[in-house]
Amino acid sequence: MEIRGRDFLTMKEYSSEDIWQILKISKQLKKEASTGRFRPLLKNKTLGMIFQKPSTRTRVSFEVAMRQLGGSALYLSWNELQLGRGETVADTARVLARYVNGIMARVFAHSDLEELAKNADVPVINGLSDLCHPVQILADLLTILEKKGKLKGLKLTYIGDGNNVCNSLLLGCAKMGVNISVACPERYKPDDRFIKWAEEESGLSRATVEITNEPEQAVMDADITYTDVIVSMGQEAERGEREKVFLPKYRVTENLFKRASKDAIFMHDLPAHRGEEVTNEVIDGPRSVVWNQAENRLHATKGLLSLLI
Repeated sequence: MEIRGRDFLTMKEYSSEDIWQILKISKQLKKEASTGRFRPLLKNKTLGMIFQKPSTRTRVSFEVAMRQLGGSALYLSWNELQLGRGETVADTARVLARYVNGIMARVFAHSDLEELAKNADVPVINGLSDLCHPVQILADLLTILEKKGKLKGLKLTYIGDGNNVCNSLLLGCAKMGVNISVACPERYKPDDRFIKWAEEESGLSRATVEITNEPEQAVMDADITYTDVIVSMGQEAERGEREKVFLPKYRVTENLFKRASKDAIFMHDLPAHRGEEVTNEVIDGPRSVVWNQAENRLHATKGLLSLLI
């Protein structure tokens, strides 16, 4: 109950105990759902969902989560709101807060989320911004916990662009005691603030944080190997340049994956650009857990919503 009413913009404001609380209720709700039981924890509650970026997993997981919890969700396109005609983010936040019990927004600029949170009297959840993607990392941690039985002391290697997912992984892993090694080109490192925050958290959890440009070194003995697209939404004009920098060195192939622990799992937050950041034999292989990971977006979202709203 300590997190009721709080915003969820990054993981920085959430302690490891807070995150464990979310994971615990997520596991419980998933177990109940497998038996066909759905508790109406959010009966008569409504979530407003603002989308500036297209989505599959975020939209479906939040809508289904609200329905299974007994509430409802409203899809609100950025361009179809008055936002598309010049109304300020602050004014939109003030109005929506009079109608709904929570706001989820999937945007380009993280500052828009901060502006929503500053002016809304209801919890604001980051469904993705160019800076970070914390709900995804809740699903990732839940998946790792299911597959490995623990978090603390494991090693996760992230290979590719130091993007929003990577930023949040750094912070989430460091908070929960997961050693993290990020292999990326020098020009595409994670945000310096998230590296700094992760290093600070690692001092408390005794996890290790490594940033390198050598994938083969980083993946050695990893328990989890993780990658993401090299061209994110809004970066399409950079495709040619990015392909030259990332490929083939930062592609997860079977040969690279073999350097990880023999029982390592492969993770990807999806959508995947097959043949670019990962080969078919890895993502479709027996150690890939990407579909479990995608499913857990629903269960982690339910856990988060049930505690916040």
